[in-house]
Amino acid sequence: MIRYLSEAQVRQLLTMQDAIVQVERAFMARAQGKAFDVPRVRTRQPGGHLHILQAAAPELDFIGYKAYYIRPDKSRTSLLHLINMSQGNLEAIIQSDWLGQIRTGAATAVALRALARKQAGVLGLFGSGRHAQTQLEAACAACALSEVKVFGRDAQRVREFCDKMARQTGVTVRPAASREETVKGSDIILTITRSSEPLFDGRWLEPGQCIAAVGSNALDRREIDTHTVRRADLIVADSVQVAQHESGDLLSAYESGLVYWENLADLGQVLAGLRPGRTRDDQIILFESHGMALQDIYAGAHILRLARSQDVGLDLPIGDR
Repeated sequence: MIRYLSEAQVRQLLTMQDAIVQVERAFMARAQGKAFDVPRVRTRQPGGHLHILQAAAPELDFIGYKAYYIRPDKSRTSLLHLINMSQGNLEAIIQSDWLGQIRTGAATAVALRALARKQAGVLGLFGSGRHAQTQLEAACAACALSEVKVFGRDAQRVREFCDKMARQTGVTVRPAASREETVKGSDIILTITRSSEPLFDGRWLEPGQCIAAVGSNALDRREIDTHTVRRADLIVADSVQVAQHESGDLLSAYESGLVYWENLADLGQVLAGLRPGRTRDDQIILFESHGMALQDIYAGAHILRLARSQDVGLDLPIGDR
């Protein structure tokens, strides 16, 4: 039997705190050679784009993939498939649009705990879309934030976002007057947009800041300029292997000789103590997040355990061996 879980059921079962725990496990397992991740493959067609990410987590006894299809109107179909490695049968199909949002936020939370200054309290946020909500929720879970400044192109949308997230988080969330104000005086700068051009001037950066760049997971997107890359004392990626394929922020810097892939660290390596993280409060650190199937596998396995224990979901009469 295959357990099928809907978007509503995933929302019911997966909390941000649990997602953070599972995503951190995924990072650590990969760094220790206990899990494996395959970069995203995209099939682009005039009617829409299909994206497939694969990973294996032997300690969970799961291998699987997430496939999501995005149409030109931005509507999407997203499904995570969990296969039992020992028995070879498909155990779960999980609708994974919300899962993708929350685990992406969880990855940022893990990064901020490891790379931001301990006393970080002010966040400058570029973006006010659906992913910005889970990013802000995750940042609040990772750091004791006192103020969030939000910049976006649509002023009304930004105001509505600030009102909603202030109520949800209990933190002061307000519109930023400008891009420069979003950056200056912030301990953390978080970008979660679909921008094709850099969002701010890296010359505005101040010592000790941590930049979490989350939106640039395609070659036609770019949130960070070369000044930011040049000024970063340390650059960490969720996966350097993935970054080499699709980091719009870093590929231009690589081509111009500003960065070398072998000098970049995976976040999991930092967590496992295999590569250094922040060593001084005045370091500027850049974290580049692009998304990994392994995060989906660990979070999905946790959702499946909860679903079985709480009798949530629908068992499909197929897939028995």
